[in-house]
Amino acid sequence: MSTCQNEHRHYPEFEMLPHDQGGIGRHKCCGCAYERGFQLGLNREEMLDLDIDSLPVSQAGTVRHKSPHAAFAMGYQDGIRASYN
Repeated sequence: MSTCQNEHRHYPEFEMLPHDQGGIGRHKCCGCAYERGFQLGLNREEMLDLDIDSLPVSQAGTVRHKSPHAAFAMGYQDGIRASYN
C-alpha cells in the first residue's frame, strides 16, 4: 500500500472535514480523495466512483484521521463550481 507524499496533506482547508477513525476509509489520504472528486466534478461526470481501495494512505498533517468520503464530496462540489468558469 502506497503512502501519499503530496503537499496537499498539509492544506488547511482539510481541517474542517469530519473525523473518521474507523470503517473502510481509515487512514486513506483525503487530499487524494479531494483531487479525484474535483476532477470528476470539473468534467461534470455523473457516475461517481471514489474507489477508496486505490487511494494511498496518509497519517500526516491536516488529513490525519479525516473522512476521505467527505473530502471526495467536497472536491466534486468544488470541481462542479470550477467547471462553470
